[in-house]
Amino acid sequence: MTSVEPDRAAHRLGPGGVPSETGIRTILSGPPHRAWRYRWVILGIATFVQAASGFFVQGIGAMGVHLQRDLDVSTAQLGLLLSASQLVPLVGLLVAGELLDRYNERWVVGIGACVVAASLTVGSLAPGYVALLLVLLIVGAGYSTVQPGGSKSVATWFDTSQRGLAMGIRQAGVPLGGVLAAAVLPFIAAALGWRATLVVGGLVAFLGASAFMCLYRQPPVQSAPQATEPSASPGSRLGARLRMLREPSMVKILLSGTCLVSVHSGVGVLTVLYLHETTSLGAGTTALVYVATQGAGVAGRVCLAAWSDRGRSGRYPSVMACMAAVIVGMTALMTPVGHSPAAACALFIWLGFFGIGWYGPWVAYVAESAPPGKTGSTLGLAMAVTQIAVILAPSVLGLVKDLTHSFVPAWGLLTAMTAVALTVTARTERRHHPGPIGRPQRSPGP
Repeated sequence: MTSVEPDRAAHRLGPGGVPSETGIRTILSGPPHRAWRYRWVILGIATFVQAASGFFVQGIGAMGVHLQRDLDVSTAQLGLLLSASQLVPLVGLLVAGELLDRYNERWVVGIGACVVAASLTVGSLAPGYVALLLVLLIVGAGYSTVQPGGSKSVATWFDTSQRGLAMGIRQAGVPLGGVLAAAVLPFIAAALGWRATLVVGGLVAFLGASAFMCLYRQPPVQSAPQATEPSASPGSRLGARLRMLREPSMVKILLSGTCLVSVHSGVGVLTVLYLHETTSLGAGTTALVYVATQGAGVAGRVCLAAWSDRGRSGRYPSVMACMAAVIVGMTALMTPVGHSPAAACALFIWLGFFGIGWYGPWVAYVAESAPPGKTGSTLGLAMAVTQIAVILAPSVLGLVKDLTHSFVPAWGLLTAMTAVALTVTARTERRHHPGPIGRPQRSPGP
């Protein structure tokens, strides 16, 4: 027995210690406890593909000073770069949600990440600003599958007792990619030019796509049957999605998601510029603060999601706590305190923790609110609607800053939006605690 075990272990590992195809099949066909341990591998690759696919886009804010100088663009035009990468997902997330309910996420996510990699690599030949905008439109199309696909893969492998923590770790991939991008891309842009950053971004995205396609597998026992709606017409499916928007759970999801994703966009596009212009910090120092802000977002997504696992009142109170913390941080930025370099840096780290960290418990709440077999389409719908804010926020906030020559109106707009969303959803939360979307709450219904 002793001589056989090492042999088996060796066959389960491929080059570099990565499980081989045979090894993966052995694990998944083995005892249930061993198969379900593979969920941590799933979590790891889902987090990696998220970080890798968003690596370049998350680094645009950190390269703000370099891009403004090299491309000769305004703050609004810089924000438009972020908006361009998020435009196609407005429809793409809905399409991706439907695909994820019908097909294996291994290929849906993997092919999408490959599109990101290919477009960034080709985009390194872009002659200027307009061409870069077009490249980022294609990047957004590929990224549409990664966000809901990775969330669905984690939701199907983890039960409710660990789903919040797992979602938080997986969603930490976005700010984690931002941390790495902020640490690397500004220096590459300074040394080799902005085109070289697209080559690096394409290579990183390709590594993420390869890892996911090689290692992802479906769980040994599906937690819910996948509804493919073979006989449903496109019109009836659209009608069902529109009815979902009126559900109390979805109203809370969309209100909170819209305001907090706007905060995330504001922090992403304005942090470096604010510190550079208002507190007179140098480009290198502001990039480091941006790294710390994204790092705080990584910690926030994990810690806040883990907290939501233990909350007796469900996951949504942790989302409301994030909104309250954002209001405090943004308000402080608008006072003279925000002009102090040390205080401003601390406030941005605070906003990173809550203004980026909210996504962990929020996306777990969305996944658990979905009807059986509709996790992919529910995630796609929620993300598609909030995508409107993702598209508009960077360029609108940049334009507000350009027109007023001040950051205060931008922070004020975000604070007001968040306060309204917190007030409305807190009242809804007090009145009733809605169950899964699409299930009647007060009467059986038709």
